[in-house]
Amino acid sequence: MTSPVLRRIVVVLSGALLLTHCAQNPVSGGKDFVLMSEQQEAQQGAQAHKEVLQEYGVVNDPELQAYVSRIGKSLAAKSHRANLDWHFTVVDSPQVNAFALPGGYIYVTRGIMAYLNSEAELAGVVGHEIGHVTARHGVRQQSTATVVGLGAILGSILVPGLNSQAGVSLLQSLSQSLVAGYGREHELEADRLGAEYLARSGYNPQAMVEVIGVLKNQELYDVQLAKQEGREPRRYHGVFDTHPSNDARLKQVVGEARKYQVANPLENRDAFLKAMNGMYFGDSPEQGVIRNNALLHEKLGIAVQFPQGWRVQNQPDRVAAINPQGTALVELKAGPKNAAPMDTLRKGLKLDQGARFESGSVNGNPAAFAAGALQGKPVLAAAINHSGDQFLFAALAKDAGAYNQNRNEMKATINSFHSLTPDERRHAKPHVIRVLKAQPGMTMAQLAAQSPLGSKSAEAQLRLMNDLYPAGEPKPGQMIKIVQ
Repeated sequence: MTSPVLRRIVVVLSGALLLTHCAQNPVSGGKDFVLMSEQQEAQQGAQAHKEVLQEYGVVNDPELQAYVSRIGKSLAAKSHRANLDWHFTVVDSPQVNAFALPGGYIYVTRGIMAYLNSEAELAGVVGHEIGHVTARHGVRQQSTATVVGLGAILGSILVPGLNSQAGVSLLQSLSQSLVAGYGREHELEADRLGAEYLARSGYNPQAMVEVIGVLKNQELYDVQLAKQEGREPRRYHGVFDTHPSNDARLKQVVGEARKYQVANPLENRDAFLKAMNGMYFGDSPEQGVIRNNALLHEKLGIAVQFPQGWRVQNQPDRVAAINPQGTALVELKAGPKNAAPMDTLRKGLKLDQGARFESGSVNGNPAAFAAGALQGKPVLAAAINHSGDQFLFAALAKDAGAYNQNRNEMKATINSFHSLTPDERRHAKPHVIRVLKAQPGMTMAQLAAQSPLGSKSAEAQLRLMNDLYPAGEPKPGQMIKIVQ
């Protein structure tokens, strides 16, 4: 299920559809079945862009934004649709992802940038998304989906596999706020176009294969992690069964860019790493941080302890915790300001007949509670006021059995809401990326031992961040990224 903002974007884009017609494909020159003119594409992309910025937020680093925009516009100028008004934005999300809206709006998360290691690789990510836009994949897929009644599809997702299988099974509403990506042919076409734009801009087109390899390593690592956590692994891209370096079709489409001679191709590793130094890794202060399954939000001054063993997803507009079986959820989000808790619940909840409401407090904060069912699914809800803000909890279960098994954890999460303590405030500081020069004899194990990422994942994460996964070691003098 998409997030509310993506659902709104889908409606906006769907509303732009006019009479069926065929338009010339900017890449192939052939005719495409589309329902949206290029002017409409640009207009609706611009409107949807505002929604994306509101949902995700923008990384507050003008130099970084200018750096990524410069790279993007250089690539776009060499594309088949250089006439578009292109926009490139680094959004404030730890998700490893990049996506595009029709009309020339490209988004790169700071999460994906943390795992790249050169400007050429960043250009590969951006070039891939530009390829989706120039080939009008979003408009073409949206048009086809609308006609067959499947609903419009937003943008192009470079790494859609971050969806939680457990979340999908729970009312289809607990997955990450992203929609599915394209099929193999469209993805390969975007890779081919991206490689062409890389070569025409002075980069080695092989960077396209390298960056996809970086992302494939993410999947391989998550397969191991999923076994430890007893969950389904996140699937990478849905395109390559083998590692990209072994994929014959990918080699073929990227190899087509060799006709563009690139003498002394750009890599700009040092410039990229300089741009990364000081960037947040994982949760940002705007979202609050998760430490030991507790939300510690310094800006809002609150803390919430989610159940141990549950998978916590800290998204820009909400925090959700899902039990290991995928049958229960507790979600926290902001409520309306200056509203009475009971008014919020009675006006905002659409529970089945027979729901119970009562007023009370949680650790000294005025609150209201509701218990009932939503389309037969057991629900607990709470609205809590704190320092002029209001916070809403929703705890859902798949059925009565799941509710009885998880009721205590759900209630404990709601009752754990409290003002941030001085000790918690010290632990609420975000993790940041730092760049240092590897010294002789330095190992990833040594760096992991000093990392705040935790003993279970620090070494693997640092290897992934520095293209040393699964067993590489830094060379003396090499600039590497660490997390502090």
